[in-house]
Amino acid sequence: MSTQITTAFVNQFSSNVQMLSQQMGSLLRTAVDVETVNGEKAFFDQVGSAAAVLRTSRHADTPLIETPHSRRMVTMADYEYADLIDDQDKVRMLIDPTSTYSRAAAAAMGRAMDDVIISAALGNAKTGKDGGTTTAFDTSNQQIGVGSPAAGLTLAKLLEAKEILDSNDVDPSIPRYIVVSPKQISDLLGDTTVTSSDYNTVKALAQGELNQFVGFNFITSNRLGVDGSSYRRVIAFAMDGIKLAIGKEPTARIDERADKSYATQVYYCQSVGATRMEEAKVVEVLCSEA
Repeated sequence: MSTQITTAFVNQFSSNVQMLSQQMGSLLRTAVDVETVNGEKAFFDQVGSAAAVLRTSRHADTPLIETPHSRRMVTMADYEYADLIDDQDKVRMLIDPTSTYSRAAAAAMGRAMDDVIISAALGNAKTGKDGGTTTAFDTSNQQIGVGSPAAGLTLAKLLEAKEILDSNDVDPSIPRYIVVSPKQISDLLGDTTVTSSDYNTVKALAQGELNQFVGFNFITSNRLGVDGSSYRRVIAFAMDGIKLAIGKEPTARIDERADKSYATQVYYCQSVGATRMEEAKVVEVLCSEA
């Protein structure tokens, strides 16, 4: 039984169980490539670019081109949630909190999924035939520094992130996303280089009326990490630059537990993993929040 449920007993004079402020579900699942997989590990094969050979004579031998192949590996991880509700609790509360517990569990699964995606975007990727090679994030070419003096998110940084993806021949038809914290939206509103027309766009971003700017779809998340200098690690990427593998969709079971005095158990589980598919399609933007 949840040790916190006593706070909702009848003497609290509440007819509903209210969800406290929290991220409800995954924000990033729809921004990345998703594939259903089986097994403890999943492998994703890739084909690189090849060059055409100029034909210089009639009846020339057919050229054989070695088309480059590569592979990324994802290891699945299992996540669970469970809590108990005694029948006595339902009587004392005059309500049944089961559905609210279920919503809380589903939200927790979504947040865990986002954490997996964020970790994979900037972490080490497992590559090679059997996933035995580690490929680190390319900080030399795919990272935009915090600046001097240290700055938050600026229009210049956004344009640089776009330029990096464009210079890497990332297909412009593939949706592009940037994951920011609320502070980065505030930074853009205070950027003196933003024109009046752009300011209206950024203002619409801040108000939730618009989610696109400079070719990026904005996702505001409070789950982004910071580096060793406490700079926010904002992530800009093409949709197919990150792969989310789902071995088991978030699944719920609500049952009586005979071994727990027939209390109702709310149980959720999922099996997920993620990897960065290509370094050229993910950009890290370091932002000061001082």
